[in-house]
Amino acid sequence: MTTTLSTTSLREKWEALKAENPKLRIRNVAQELGVGEAQLVALNIGNGVTRLRPELAEIFSSIEEMGKVMALTRNDSVVHERKGVYLNGKLNSPHVGLFVGEDIDLRIFFGCYKFVFAVTEGEADKARHSLQFFDKEGVAVHKIYMTEDSNLEAYHKTVEAFKAEDQSEELELENLPAPDAEKPDSEIDVEGFQDAWKALKDTHHYFGLLKKFGLTRPQAMRLAPENYAHKLEASALKTVLESASEQELPIMCFVGNRGMIQIHTGPVKKLVQYGPWYNVLDPDFNLHIKESDISETWLVRKPSEDGIVTSLEFYNAEGEQIMQLFGKRKPGIPEDLNWRKTAEALLR
Repeated sequence: MTTTLSTTSLREKWEALKAENPKLRIRNVAQELGVGEAQLVALNIGNGVTRLRPELAEIFSSIEEMGKVMALTRNDSVVHERKGVYLNGKLNSPHVGLFVGEDIDLRIFFGCYKFVFAVTEGEADKARHSLQFFDKEGVAVHKIYMTEDSNLEAYHKTVEAFKAEDQSEELELENLPAPDAEKPDSEIDVEGFQDAWKALKDTHHYFGLLKKFGLTRPQAMRLAPENYAHKLEASALKTVLESASEQELPIMCFVGNRGMIQIHTGPVKKLVQYGPWYNVLDPDFNLHIKESDISETWLVRKPSEDGIVTSLEFYNAEGEQIMQLFGKRKPGIPEDLNWRKTAEALLR
């Protein structure tokens, strides 16, 4: 990520790129120019953009008052948009925050956050207002858009309360540490890892298992105990979503990046293909998946005190997990057997 371009030069390059391709989204513009998306947002400070103090817990705590909003979390391959109210926030930890509601369900990892902006786009009564959060490299982590049902007075109150003294366009970006390189399989205690996997009592402990044995997620798929991970065909995504839609089967869809995991729990109904993107387009839930970015799909079984939990995990060519699907469930309740049957049908 570079910060060497002057704001004048960056603005000129952005305008030229928009002239060539007016439909190019800001995230893609940033990638084309080799800058952080936050740098492009900051170019409009004073013209619809306000820089906020990155007092994350306090800002997130104020969002419930805004009523029904749209939460957006994405990575390069999947965009997850969910409308609802930010309820039951737990934001006391300096490292991890939670919102656990029927509609807005988030896991927040504060360590990578650095920049927050209030953004207004469009004219007067048609203006679109949002709060946008970025990591230390200027990559978008989470965005919150006001809807027609939002309390705009509460939104403007938050913007005014957290407005930063520094309203300059210049941002000091930092490089976040790269993920650890994958160890050779020969250096992994495979037997110990497999025994620990089979002994899991809580699916939330799986990540700790990977850290303990020093595995990447794709490596864990390869070295999983027999019958605990199955590689699937590329068609699995459409097949499982179409089956869930036909059955009105509630699912859980997890999409994340290094600063946020966003979860939808409920049915998926309207499925639409637009070019390279496969989409769920429901009134309160939109999901956009760039199919060509899915390099591997796995059906994964993890033990828990409530029995086996079955998930579908999707990875890009770099081995990054871009999405997970589960059946709707809560701790203390066994997995929905209709979901298990639907997922396991992909093995045939």
